Amino acid sequence: MNQKYLLRCPSCGMYIPDRYTNTCPAGCPGLIRAEYAARCITPHLFPGIFRYADWLPVVGTLPTHAGPLTYRSEGLAREAGLANLWICFNGYWPEKRALIRTCSFKELEAWPTMLRLQEKGAGIMQVSSAGNTGRAFAEVSAQCSYPLVLSVPVRGLDRIWTTRPAEQVFLVAVEGDYTDAITFGNALCTLPGLVPEGGAKNPARRDGMGTVLLDGTLTCGRLPDWYVQAVGSGTGGIAAWEMAERLRGDGRWGERLPRLLLSQNIPFTPMADAWRDGRRDLTPADFEDAKLRIAEVWADVLTNRKPPYGIPGGLREALLATNGVMDAVTNAEAHAAARLFEEAEGCDLDPAAAVATASLLRSAEEGIIGPDETVLLNITGGGYQRVKEDYTLRRVRPACTVAAGAGAASVEEQMVEWVKDHA
Repeated sequence: MNQKYLLRCPSCGMYIPDRYTNTCPAGCPGLIRAEYAARCITPHLFPGIFRYADWLPVVGTLPTHAGPLTYRSEGLAREAGLANLWICFNGYWPEKRALIRTCSFKELEAWPTMLRLQEKGAGIMQVSSAGNTGRAFAEVSAQCSYPLVLSVPVRGLDRIWTTRPAEQVFLVAVEGDYTDAITFGNALCTLPGLVPEGGAKNPARRDGMGTVLLDGTLTCGRLPDWYVQAVGSGTGGIAAWEMAERLRGDGRWGERLPRLLLSQNIPFTPMADAWRDGRRDLTPADFEDAKLRIAEVWADVLTNRKPPYGIPGGLREALLATNGVMDAVTNAEAHAAARLFEEAEGCDLDPAAAVATASLLRSAEEGIIGPDETVLLNITGGGYQRVKEDYTLRRVRPACTVAAGAGAASVEEQMVEWVKDHA
């Protein structure tokens, strides 16, 4: 391979030059993947996520200290009865050298994704988010002066803040849930100059998230037996599986893929229900009364109504390939896990990370995870109290508010003018 990487469709096998390409040109429905010239991973001296630049679908790097940070647990490991529990903490905890200012592993997606778009020159990025993803992309925009259009449900507006002024962000508040924000974001991308970020289809997002498993493996010296994370779209689980395949191909970290233990927050658990029932695809029944159930969920960032579950390369395939498990956690269990983590480890958690911790604790108690197995727990967010000590958090104010179901015409004139000013 003469290039650093090529994109490849897992369905038809086509190799695809990257022009910010997120789908197979032949129309295959699967998730295209990046295949890298470097078959063995060699960490660089860069700080943050670009330490693993060889397995990110970008050519250059950006100056950031944000990256995954893995350490061996003592307190939580003792509570769970696990001898080999490793925590990848993706938040702000400078005492542990965890320096993700937005307190969410979504920053691991945002840095390579925004750099990839800049390198390919495709236009201005549009991102739809329940809150954490939007905050991560807004932070990268603020630090790099990259223009960005965000679509976020009103419920998630208080999560859109940065540690620097976000002067290049156009934020649209949508009166609905996460899926309504996605629908409106897709409509916005019919306007000239805007490019959809791509979600799970974007290999830069998945490989950015995959650095969690990469960092965990290199830190503990082997592929773990288990990888634990809470999921909304399932993209993090897919990313871990894809990265595990690369590490197995490297040949130095073990031959067995980590088993995925992925959790959702009751009462909105469409993927956990489908996996439990042995179904290949999600059905309309999985989304009955979806908005009512979503309103009851503590970790509402886990409430994607269009997850890539049954498609080629999707979450179901990842679970099958890894002999994985899906779990469902109540709000009460997640709250209890968050309190226990803070007492045992010393830092506050994002609700989604608390859901994953609750699944870990129950799986260890029930013997699903053996006491001597090597476990990597992805703490997808935390350190919200700590970051306030070091930074002034700046709320990003919406440029406009639209109703659920509104089309692009509702903001077209304002949006077109903004794009002209920022293109």
